Amino acid sequence: MRQVVLDTETTGLDWRRGHRVIEIGCIEVVNRRVTGEQFQAHVNPHREVDPEAYAVHGLSDEFLRDQPDFSEIAQAWLAFIQGAELVIHNAEFDVGFLNAEIKLLADPSKLLQDMCEIHDTLDLARRLHPGQRNSLDALSRRYGVDGRDRTHHGALLDAQILADVYLAMTGGQTMLHFEGSTLARSETAPTGLNSGEQTHSMARSPLVVPANENELIAHRDWLRRLGVDTLEGES
Repeated sequence: MRQVVLDTETTGLDWRRGHRVIEIGCIEVVNRRVTGEQFQAHVNPHREVDPEAYAVHGLSDEFLRDQPDFSEIAQAWLAFIQGAELVIHNAEFDVGFLNAEIKLLADPSKLLQDMCEIHDTLDLARRLHPGQRNSLDALSRRYGVDGRDRTHHGALLDAQILADVYLAMTGGQTMLHFEGSTLARSETAPTGLNSGEQTHSMARSPLVVPANENELIAHRDWLRRLGVDTLEGES
């Protein structure tokens, strides 16, 4: 099974207001092993970065002006994720931004959810740890994934951390690979879209793959064997 753990950084919070992707980071996982293959690209957004976003990722307007356009890196990125299952934390955010970028291409390809199955680790974490904080930072602490400098967030760094968290979240379980789950795909992929046209893509949420009750029980038993309290507070 080939999976790609993916993260993005952006100029702001809402692609509908013209915010753009400025970094894509991808980590390859094959049969539950991080292979060392990765993809990273910084992108010129042709707009300013919001101060709040800059405070998170530290990618400046000056740095981004010298980076390639999304259209220049799209082919290499799409080739890297082709045929893989995508693992994303809070997938709706990243998928919305990436689909917006795809629609701006001169010859738009299929949208992301039409090309790949998409698994949202935020949804999985909420089912495993209801009532707790389930940000990537919180999950990293909960599963003991640390040792990296996170003065600033970065798409590749966060993808590396998410890969470790995902493997820890699904460790000790033989069936928590979402097998048998498929993403709903459109019969025909939208083509010829430009930035002014509306598409049905965001009407469909990214694939949400819930863990079943047996998987949740197995996971909690595994955590107890590790000495992790599954009822810890949100702090």
